[in-house]
Order: sequence, then structure tokens, then C-alpha cells
Amino acid sequence: MPFLDVEKRLGINLDRHLTIQSSEQPFKIASRCHAFEKEWIECAHGIGNIRAQKECKIELDDFHECLNRQKTLQRLNLIKKQRAKLIKEGKYTPPPHHQGLGEERP
Repeated sequence: MPFLDVEKRLGINLDRHLTIQSSEQPFKIASRCHAFEKEWIECAHGIGNIRAQKECKIELDDFHECLNRQKTLQRLNLIKKQRAKLIKEGKYTPPPHHQGLGEERP
């Protein structure tokens, strides 16, 4: 116990960003990455941080991808570049509703 418990006296929680997403949620709806976090926690439980970084790397990478979506955004950017390239070459014409032209209503 700390000599001066400032957090308790001020009524703040500085460790709230360290809480896991798998904890009980207000409306009983699991978070987006709940399954990936659960797999990582189950793998890393009881083996220590150093071993967990080596042995549970796949689970941790999946969890980080779910949180950050880096690979997904890279893939999306590649698709957009390829689409722009095909449009510029004249090999692809997007449908009218993708060009901002709405369908004619009866």
C-alpha cells in the first residue's frame, strides 16, 4: 500500500487504460476483439511475459491486428490504387451508383 494513496483520495483511476476488454461490459455486449484477447490471455496465462512474447506471438499479433486494423487498411489502400489505375487506363468503369449518380426513381 502506498504511503499516500493519491488516486483514492482524488477519486481517480489512472490504471483504467490497462483493464482488459473482456471484463463485464455495461450492456452485456462483448467488445470487438473479445475473442482474440481471450485467446491471447489463455495462451499467456501463467507462463510469464518473456515466454508469452515468444510462444503466444500469433495470438498477440491477431489481437493487435483486430485493435489497429493495419493490414486491413493496407489492403484497402492497395485495392483503391488498383481501382484508380484501372479507371485511368480505361479498363474499368464504376457503376453509376459508385460515381455519385443515384438511380432514377419511378
